[in-house]
Amino acid sequence: MSFYDQLQQETSAERQRFLSIPLIRRAIAEGADRETYLAFLGEAYHHVSHTFPLLALAASRTTDERYQDALVEYMEEERGHEKWILDDIVFFGGDADAVRKRNPSPATIAMIGYSYYAIEHVNPYAMLGSVHVLEGMSVLLADKLADRLSQSWDQQGANGFSYLRSHGSLDQSHVAFFRDLVNGFTDPAIRRLIIDNSKIFHHLYGGIFREIDAREGLANAA
Repeated sequence: MSFYDQLQQETSAERQRFLSIPLIRRAIAEGADRETYLAFLGEAYHHVSHTFPLLALAASRTTDERYQDALVEYMEEERGHEKWILDDIVFFGGDADAVRKRNPSPATIAMIGYSYYAIEHVNPYAMLGSVHVLEGMSVLLADKLADRLSQSWDQQGANGFSYLRSHGSLDQSHVAFFRDLVNGFTDPAIRRLIIDNSKIFHHLYGGIFREIDAREGLANAA
């Protein structure tokens, strides 16, 4: 079994818990209202805007040149994606300037904060736990979510869904790149670190969706 397959196998329970989050299940099956989608984009803006700095930090904290090269390639691919999110927010009537200025939710702050902590105080390879979860979930869910929302809103084309579409099934090359990267690690300690942090990031990323669901539910009830 390759290490990538081992990683998938050992994080399967966390992945299933993530996919069972009520908001995600409802959105894929039934769609969601625009306010909930805008709330998702608002939180995505904040954590995606930290992707490039986090990758750069991890690259600066390792002497593993193969890992550094991979991080630099990720940086080139990921830089500026938060701008696409702002464009999507504007398309659906949201206030992009307000999103930029306001603080992210506590769950988003927790995920961002742990990312910096893990790189600085645990190990720079911990960043791969975040990459595995965020890219893996995007490839698995982004196109399905964009399709369901566009159908429920009778919204044709990619306008308003540029972030989701760019991170959906067309992003399979990133998964292949990640698979080749992690399969190159033979040190059991590094492998265990990536597995353990993938589990942590499943939980942290899931918390963002649970918090959105709770917040939007209270807003709708008010």
